[in-house]
Amino acid sequence: MERLFVIGDIHGKRHTLELMLSKWNPDKERLVLLGDLIDRGEDSYGVIQLAQRLREEYGAIVLRGNHEGMLLDWMENPYEQLEAYYPQGGRETLYSFFDTDITYTRLPSEIVKQLKTYFTEEIQFLKSLPYYYEWNQYLLVHAGVNLNLKDWKNSNQLDFTWIRKPFHYGKNETGKIIIFGHTLTKNLNSDNSKGIWVSPCQSKIGIDGGAVFGGYLHGIVLDKEGIQQTYSVGADNQIYTGTLDLAG
Repeated sequence: MERLFVIGDIHGKRHTLELMLSKWNPDKERLVLLGDLIDRGEDSYGVIQLAQRLREEYGAIVLRGNHEGMLLDWMENPYEQLEAYYPQGGRETLYSFFDTDITYTRLPSEIVKQLKTYFTEEIQFLKSLPYYYEWNQYLLVHAGVNLNLKDWKNSNQLDFTWIRKPFHYGKNETGKIIIFGHTLTKNLNSDNSKGIWVSPCQSKIGIDGGAVFGGYLHGIVLDKEGIQQTYSVGADNQIYTGTLDLAG
């Protein structure tokens, strides 16, 4: 593919994702989803199903976010990890799987057993998600990398899915333009706006616009020459088009 179409954190907002996909050209652009498909939003199960189809039919790259990791960790230790997962959007995700408030009527171990029994393909899909994707001068990752390492590929799983300030404010000597989600852009932009964030060095681009919190689902189209187009789907279901110029 000659271009990438990269989309930030979806968090169960299937309809919002579908609106964004209306701007995607699958004949020319490889789709990349930066992780956090699930939790908090109303249709995490639907987003997983759609992401599976996009990978199977179009070769989409779907990365693992911290929320996919939280679900899988909870399934391994449903009682120990309960308080870490349920309040962080886990209840909403499980509701979308079972179409009922199952967390109030079934024990965690029973819910895990049902997930493993009835949703085997979906769980295996989440387990299979990679932590990053490289393409030309770009590195796509959910949260970031450990910039203190000689080789960023030695970053651990927590760095790829959870890191924040050390990555945001560290010096990027990877030789890559790093596009990431995870941290709300309103917490990165000096004016607290929800638009796409570009680091002062212009080598880190944050695109988690907080769609599930009433912000934006951001998408960017890029090629070997740079970022060619940006799209933002707002809470009003409108799609806003823009550009993002980086200094050469």
